[in-house]
Amino acid sequence: MTAGPRPAAVIFDNDGTFLETDGAWTRAEQTLFARRGMVFGEEHRHGLLGSSFEMAARHLERFLGRPGDGGALMAELVELVYVEIEREVPLMPGAGELVGGLRDAGVPIAMATNAARDFALKALRRAGHGDTFGVLVSAEDVPAAKPAPDPFLAAAARLDVDPAGCVVLEDSPTGVRAGRAAGMTVVGVTAQPGVVLAEAHHVHRTLEDPVLWARLGLAPPRG
Repeated sequence: MTAGPRPAAVIFDNDGTFLETDGAWTRAEQTLFARRGMVFGEEHRHGLLGSSFEMAARHLERFLGRPGDGGALMAELVELVYVEIEREVPLMPGAGELVGGLRDAGVPIAMATNAARDFALKALRRAGHGDTFGVLVSAEDVPAAKPAPDPFLAAAARLDVDPAGCVVLEDSPTGVRAGRAAGMTVVGVTAQPGVVLAEAHHVHRTLEDPVLWARLGLAPPRG
């Protein structure tokens, strides 16, 4: 398989794209709902996937019938997920190899996440990748979180590269919309069952896909 031209930079989403933290979030959300006598279901999971703090707070108010309590519900959820990531934070399949391949090829990388900076850094350190991303843009660092383009545009600016030459790796419809709004090529990674990334330019099941590597100008991983 022939590798294509290399992008100006590759910008990773974190939760569910680079790190397998979606399981931690789901367990925390299940506990939050159970405390209120409710079952956390697929509708709730899809509604919260990729959401910013403010958007998730509004969803929780609606899901749990607690108007005006979004901030308190999110604070409780964050406490629960911090407990979860203390146990284990695995990488998504192929994530470590892909950042290594990009680094070896001289392709700049960054991370843009809708999570709080403290959470993202804590999760990355727990996974052994605290120093992998020299540029990390969190929801707190920009005027508007995804689906606004701000996080991706800020990452490109900090890397000093043209947004039009960047590739975004995302696992949520919210992130895909943000990447497209930033004028970047968006590659969807469908790690979560039932999630449709119809607006992505390309879709792959995993970061290990040799076709994905070729799209990024890399020789496919061996094995």
